[in-house]
Amino acid sequence: MNSKYVEDITLDDYQSRGGYIPAKKIDMGNFYLIYISGIQPPKNDKNEVIAQGIEEQTRLVYQEIETILQRAGATLENVVKTVIYLTDMNDFDEFSKVRSEFFKGSLPVSTLVEVNGMTRKGAKVEIEVTALLEK
Repeated sequence: MNSKYVEDITLDDYQSRGGYIPAKKIDMGNFYLIYISGIQPPKNDKNEVIAQGIEEQTRLVYQEIETILQRAGATLENVVKTVIYLTDMNDFDEFSKVRSEFFKGSLPVSTLVEVNGMTRKGAKVEIEVTALLEK
């Protein structure tokens, strides 16, 4: 792969527990395709999330996604697809309420599944997005 077409997008405080990058911005000619890795709520030094409730965790995740998109020159309006992982499907209504605060105009296609665990202790939600940005 020619790296002149792919840009790594990170935040200033980025630290990986594994071999991944938060986002990639790919030059597709007339537009950029932006992939954002699954984002979980912020954690402390013990790898425990700092927020307990699903609403607060979801809000913090979407805020971080907004920050990453900004770094790539995009906004939530550019998001075309989301994949959401919840540890408890009973949190769906509360999750959806917060999601609707962030997506008001252009709505992305979406997949949502229940999983039995996350890499961060206490995490209830993880979200990954794909965005399309016109040049």
